[in-house]
Amino acid sequence: QVQVVESGGGLVQAGGSLRLSCAASGNIFRLIGMGWYRRAPGKERELVAQINSGGGINYADSLKGRFTISRDNAKNTVYLQMNSLEPEDTAVYYCNAYVYTTVTSHDVYWGQGTQVTVSS
Repeated sequence: QVQVVESGGGLVQAGGSLRLSCAASGNIFRLIGMGWYRRAPGKERELVAQINSGGGINYADSLKGRFTISRDNAKNTVYLQMNSLEPEDTAVYYCNAYVYTTVTSHDVYWGQGTQVTVSS
């Protein structure tokens, strides 16, 4: 089994910053990639950013320049630095990990989410 645990959410004023962390642990043979998604109230879940083991990164176009994803491969941990936060960034932020648990078995594992609330 693989566990994915997010941390770092909270309440921040508009214009402020937050840094989210997400750690994957458990039966990990190879960690291919990790990513952040968010679901705002009344909206569908959307991609925030993804990073693969080779360092390749993909951002949602609307968030480029404000959000930065990074990764510590040794710790199976991914970070999301969020700057210049806006009330529209209020959402539950979810982390996922694309993991091979054996040479041939792979799946995507999700965390429980962490709430980010940006006040105006």
